[in-house]
Amino acid sequence: MQERVRLSDAQINRDLLRSIFETPKWYWFLVAFLGLVVLAGFTAAGYMFNQGLGVTGLNRPVMWGFFITNFVFWIGISHAGVMLSAILRLVQAEWRRPATRAAEVLTVFSLMTAMMMPLIHAGRPWRVMYWVFPYDFARGVYPNVRSALVWDPAAVFTYLTSSILFVFIALVPDIAVLRDRTTGWRHVMYSVLSLGWRGSVRQWKLQLIAGILLSAIILPIFVSVHSIVSWDFGTAMSVEGWHSTVFAPYFVIGAVHSGVSAVVTVMIALRWVFKWENYIRMEHLDALAKLLIVVATGWFYFFILEFIFGLYSLEGPEVALREMQVFQMPWTALFITFLLCAYFIPVPMWLIPKVRRSIPLMIFTTILVNIGMWLERFIIIVPGLARKQVFTFTWGGYTPSAVEIVIVIATFALVSMLVLLFAKVFPLIPIGDAKEGMILYDEIKIGKVMVPAVMREE
Repeated sequence: MQERVRLSDAQINRDLLRSIFETPKWYWFLVAFLGLVVLAGFTAAGYMFNQGLGVTGLNRPVMWGFFITNFVFWIGISHAGVMLSAILRLVQAEWRRPATRAAEVLTVFSLMTAMMMPLIHAGRPWRVMYWVFPYDFARGVYPNVRSALVWDPAAVFTYLTSSILFVFIALVPDIAVLRDRTTGWRHVMYSVLSLGWRGSVRQWKLQLIAGILLSAIILPIFVSVHSIVSWDFGTAMSVEGWHSTVFAPYFVIGAVHSGVSAVVTVMIALRWVFKWENYIRMEHLDALAKLLIVVATGWFYFFILEFIFGLYSLEGPEVALREMQVFQMPWTALFITFLLCAYFIPVPMWLIPKVRRSIPLMIFTTILVNIGMWLERFIIIVPGLARKQVFTFTWGGYTPSAVEIVIVIATFALVSMLVLLFAKVFPLIPIGDAKEGMILYDEIKIGKVMVPAVMREE
């Protein structure tokens, strides 16, 4: 078991600010490589805008494919920030400390990436505004405000705004630390962003209250965002497999499952890249793995409900869709892979304490989860559309084109690149939280009872 090391405040500052003041040789090479992948994605999107959606694999009736699958996936990843920051902050879970900033940053960048997907999917993004926001009073062009496709932008924009506020409020004390350690234009930038922070008792109290209030306010938004995404499907009554009343909680808990897994992957990468073994410890990974067992089991319960509800009606088209998903290739292979990756491989492994405290096995299982959860969204979207009853005369399949594959890969590169660039400007582990955690965990033994330092008698 890894022993906890008592670090001084100066050492914590040096360790957590190293990513900002020291640039290893590999950093810019990695950022440049990810930038090239992102550039390839934007080039593919530009080519699609110029040539039309015909260069993709989208067709009638499968008009949603990789792009909308990716949209739902990244919205799901964004839920990690609320789960690890808002909920765990409210319940005062001590092991949340090194994970909160990474989760919040991943939330913001995932949401930004997710919002790009419907615009790219439209093929003509400059026309989307006419049908999303009811503002065109002169021409009389109004969207259907009862459509979930109109609710989506409002919910996602609100979630993004509150998430950015959440990140910024927690960053202010750390920005003040950077302000006092920089010169030139960076000192000016950090001075403006620090909002005059001096670390007084009143400022800390206000910052704490603001964090708790934002945590409470953001929770209903957290639930509503992925619920509304699920209603994009649930309100499409002509598509088998989509009109399920359990979709909202099923999507929300699935989002938490994939999001927390992604945060664990990012934390392990940060621990390795920036040598943060004293801050991201085995006990943190162990606690997150235990949380994932509960979340994954809840998600699997809703998955079983959703599948059984589809069969319970005994409607011919619905039963045929389930048979297609389970017994027809290539859907059989994708369905089995999805279940193995999302639940049946990682969860039994997380039940073993040695696995929960193993870096290679934790990164393996969390990556597996997100492979499985991406496939889950793909299996929900494409088979139902392929059997859409409105177009029974044109039942068709779906094969993604190179353009779609490049754009999807570019989204993963974009999020990774943005996290790396953020780490070059701001600390990815809250400095104040790290120092507070050191105080709370600086314990002495009195008999068999561990007493925190803050509770010792002088």
